[in-house]
Amino acid sequence: MSSRARATRPRRTSATASTRSRCAWPRTRRRRAAVVSGGSGQVRQVAVCGPSVCTPEEAAAARSVGELLAAAGAVVLCGGYGGVMEAAAEGAARAGGLVIGVLSGADRTGANRELSAAIVTGMGQARNHVLVASADAVIAVGGSWGTLSEVAMAVRSGSTPVIGLGGWRVLDAGGTELPGPRQASSPEEAVGWALES
Repeated sequence: MSSRARATRPRRTSATASTRSRCAWPRTRRRRAAVVSGGSGQVRQVAVCGPSVCTPEEAAAARSVGELLAAAGAVVLCGGYGGVMEAAAEGAARAGGLVIGVLSGADRTGANRELSAAIVTGMGQARNHVLVASADAVIAVGGSWGTLSEVAMAVRSGSTPVIGLGGWRVLDAGGTELPGPRQASSPEEAVGWALES
């Protein structure tokens, strides 16, 4: 083998809980210059939220969002399981990015294989607060009840920019849309807004 050979991660042949609970090996690609958050000097962390069961269109949008964030040097945070979370992780991993899954369970069972690392909380849906509180911005792709709770927590924080890409829009009793997530029309626009805030 030449001195320029690349390390590759072994392919798993079985989809048992023990193989799904392990995270992917660290990425070997060179990282791009990181986007920093404000004056803190820390790398920008963007949460990508969405349903664990999603449409092909939502998965494609989430994959693009993850890839664009990683290409810009941001850390991608997600819930760590399937659907939108897995698609965002896949996109970020494909771009050589760092993907952190904040898991609701008491162990890594069911975590998607594209994660660079998984944080086990054992908190159930309360982990949504940990995910949102750890983010400099939140991009919600599609919608489910769990996604709505993440969007609500981020909006209520008053300091975390929330970008919607499809999914929830909240109306008052008179049918007027309430202030909340900024609605993007494309993954590029959503990522641009998340990184500028």
